[in-house]
Amino acid sequence: MPAALTYLAIMLAVIIVWFLLLKRPVYEAVLISFIILLTITGTWGHVGGYIDTGLKTSLLYSMTAFCAMSILLTKTKVIDSAIAVILALLGRVTGGAGYVAVVASAFMGALSGSGPGNVMATGSITIPAMKKSGFPAELAANIESNSSYLGNMIPPSGNITAALGALTGMAAYGEGFITQAEFWIVLWGCSLWFILQRIVMVFAFCKYYKVAPMRKEDLPDLKETFRQGWQGLLLPVIILLPFILDYYFKSTFFTARLGKDGAKYMSSSLLIFIGGLASIYAVLIAKDKKQCTPNAIARMFADGIKTIAPAIGVCVFGYMIGAMFTDLKVTDEMLVFMQGMSMGKFGLVVFICLITCLLGMVIPGSSLVVIFGPVFITILASKGVHPTLAAAMLPCICGVMCGITPPLGLGMYAGMSLAESDFGKTFKNNLWWVAAQFLMEVIVLMGWLPILGL
Repeated sequence: MPAALTYLAIMLAVIIVWFLLLKRPVYEAVLISFIILLTITGTWGHVGGYIDTGLKTSLLYSMTAFCAMSILLTKTKVIDSAIAVILALLGRVTGGAGYVAVVASAFMGALSGSGPGNVMATGSITIPAMKKSGFPAELAANIESNSSYLGNMIPPSGNITAALGALTGMAAYGEGFITQAEFWIVLWGCSLWFILQRIVMVFAFCKYYKVAPMRKEDLPDLKETFRQGWQGLLLPVIILLPFILDYYFKSTFFTARLGKDGAKYMSSSLLIFIGGLASIYAVLIAKDKKQCTPNAIARMFADGIKTIAPAIGVCVFGYMIGAMFTDLKVTDEMLVFMQGMSMGKFGLVVFICLITCLLGMVIPGSSLVVIFGPVFITILASKGVHPTLAAAMLPCICGVMCGITPPLGLGMYAGMSLAESDFGKTFKNNLWWVAAQFLMEVIVLMGWLPILGL
């Protein structure tokens, strides 16, 4: 067996034992994997370089900024009223509550960065609304959980920065290969197809279960909800507009005024800048100003450290393992091994999607993106998949699939608790969503659909 597969098997075994069996945090499992691999490979002499690589990645600081923003958005509840606006607009159509769950949960998931947390927050509104419309409890739970985890592949989710780092950190591409704005455009292009896929599934299930529109008395008043929630609807504009402007005007307007280097550094600073700007806006429009005092915000972040630290820890240790794998030429060996399997493009795409699905059952998606991202990008690109598309799909094939596939599919369990649905029925219904997700992954990676930005 190639040494690369041995290293991967050792790391997987450590994570399974430490995380699943011993119930310890995943960042501990990744760190212990790193230490064991250092010992086995005899690379302790290079540990300083690996740590330096893990800490100097600028995307880590962007991820921290957006994690902090997600805490503010969640605690101040600035988007709750925005969800009510969407419900007031779509609740009138047949199965409208299900469509609201898809749109609102995907949007919230991208902002909050927490799959299970988003299920609990958004689901507390959408799941009761779906059940009142005639959705079976197990279907309501799965619509909410599968839609919430879409946020893992929609900017500004934290997995996005890890995927971009996996691409630009490779010698074959580098930081000049693609800007953050260009990468985000491709991610939105991919995400739109998966949102559409979930909408189609909601439509089909509504027909099957003969779901009715929400009762008029259960709908929030549109004028009142818009009056209270219109400011929250501007959040997507504040977050997304700078990246759209950078994408379309960087080579003309910004380069002409800032110079080539100035436009480049402006693009690279957007992730940190926009997270801070959105946080300031959330504080300004929050209804409860008592939550926005310096002391309250400090306590908010202190409580949120438990959320931020594990995610950042996993990424730091994952980047360190990635640097070690690069040094040991694990990617090259994996590439040679998979090429030796004589698989064509279709076979390889199916194989990679299957591997990530299986690994996602035991390893969190963010860990998969950081640790295996460069390997998957290189292998897929060798078979003709555009490297940007391969990188953009990492949060999907790793982060989204991890969240919806048991036993690590925490979103399903969170949805079940809110919907009070039967485990067996919820699990069986969830298989349809997992199968559809897998099929869409293959279709997109094969390039059978047009993707915005490519």
